[in-house]
Amino acid sequence: MQNAPTAVRAGRREWAALVVLILAVTLLAIDGTVLYLAVPAMVADLSPTATQILWVGDIYSFVLAGLLVTMGNLADRIGRKRLLLIGSVGFGIASLMAAFAPSAEVLIAARALLGFAGATIMPSTLSIIRNLFLDQVQRTKAIAIWSAGAMAGGAVGPLVGGALLEHFWWGSVFLINVPIIALIIGFGLWLLPESKNPDAGRIDLLSAALSVLAIVPIVYAVKQAVGSKLDWTVFAAVILGLVAGWIFIRRQRRLETPLVDVSLFRIPAFSGAVSANALSIFAFFGVLFFFSQYLQLVRDFSPFWAGLAELPATIASLVVVVVVGVALAKLGLGRAIAVGLLVGAVGLVAVGLTAEVTNFVWMGLALAVIGLGTGLSMTLSTDAIVSAAPPARAGAASSISETAYELGIALGIGVLGSLQVAMYRGGLQIPDGTAPEARAAMEDSLATAASTLGPEDADLLAIAQHAFTHGMQATAYIAAGLLVVSAFIAWRLIPSAKITKETAHGAH
Repeated sequence: MQNAPTAVRAGRREWAALVVLILAVTLLAIDGTVLYLAVPAMVADLSPTATQILWVGDIYSFVLAGLLVTMGNLADRIGRKRLLLIGSVGFGIASLMAAFAPSAEVLIAARALLGFAGATIMPSTLSIIRNLFLDQVQRTKAIAIWSAGAMAGGAVGPLVGGALLEHFWWGSVFLINVPIIALIIGFGLWLLPESKNPDAGRIDLLSAALSVLAIVPIVYAVKQAVGSKLDWTVFAAVILGLVAGWIFIRRQRRLETPLVDVSLFRIPAFSGAVSANALSIFAFFGVLFFFSQYLQLVRDFSPFWAGLAELPATIASLVVVVVVGVALAKLGLGRAIAVGLLVGAVGLVAVGLTAEVTNFVWMGLALAVIGLGTGLSMTLSTDAIVSAAPPARAGAASSISETAYELGIALGIGVLGSLQVAMYRGGLQIPDGTAPEARAAMEDSLATAASTLGPEDADLLAIAQHAFTHGMQATAYIAAGLLVVSAFIAWRLIPSAKITKETAHGAH
């Protein structure tokens, strides 16, 4: 075993470099959710369809997830600092493109480019941290702070978006990235060390292509089936995705240096932790996407106040840092993750029950419960993913954890968002004699209806709001059910030996 005290301890320069990396990963997380509150203003300006709204929302995290492992391997080859800085430049350019997008199609393309650039940044940050902090105790602390930045960024995104939208146009949620990127590049050139894996194997381009082909068609099928229509392209996309995934897995088993070490999934604790991690993120961010629209379009909150209204979930997810030690000591890892998922499920049910209650305090409390439960399960399952794998494969496990995080966001928005759209349309009771233009606007989405219907159509808007609320309630209950299933998986598969001081020191 290595003796941690003999390692060189990090000084002020290393901790200053950590600030740059935290800034980068927090920016990526914020960019995944900052657009939520901008949807109504963006709809009024660009007039996207309901399906395009979903694409704008989730293509960023979707592309990021699809390329994360590939870019992690590329960073090992060409240098982690170099790839991070190249990606930062690309992120800044894509942000400008998104901020001034003249159409929904251009905005979708810009969001895809943001995801591509983000995929070059995220894996590099964690790899550089491991290189900066040779002392194990310091490294553990640094990685914990890195994780908190990623988690807090996703929760703070709506608040940042709300503050900007209170005074500026919707493109400002992207334009704010540019000065932050300038800081990352400027201080990164000075503070970050270069590192690479001298023994890095060749990147298998076919595996990289297959990993994307396994994900993109499935999400397309969900969007097309629910957001538009069920046709032959849906079935073709599902078959393509499943076949590509099957070939990808078989190929990884034969490669000397695979993109993803699929043998890790044979470890029950590992596969259980990945499932718990992805499903908790799936439910949290999927509900958060249309909940932001609910606050503005049903509750009539301004963007800023909608961001503040979501603050209970943000604060509760950060309080997890205080609770996590007690949960591990009292319950053990597997049971603590399961309890966190169950608490999150209770919060989602409470959101559904309080959606039509006039006093927002009760819904605020429900959001706090969601933030506490999903925050606890996300934090512990991420740790479980790495610790369940053999030490020699901890790097591969980390890549899978990051991919599960981003894919959970993308699929949460895509699947739960599509379900919400379907339930909204199914619950619409449009009166006979409604003008064709008003009917078409209502059937498209609540955001379209709100931007199209005039004051004289208040009754029609109320009908659309009622249908949206009922769709949100049903979707929240479905998300809660998924968390209950995930809790059962975590309870059964992840070991629950209670953490004592002796075992904690032994782990380090």
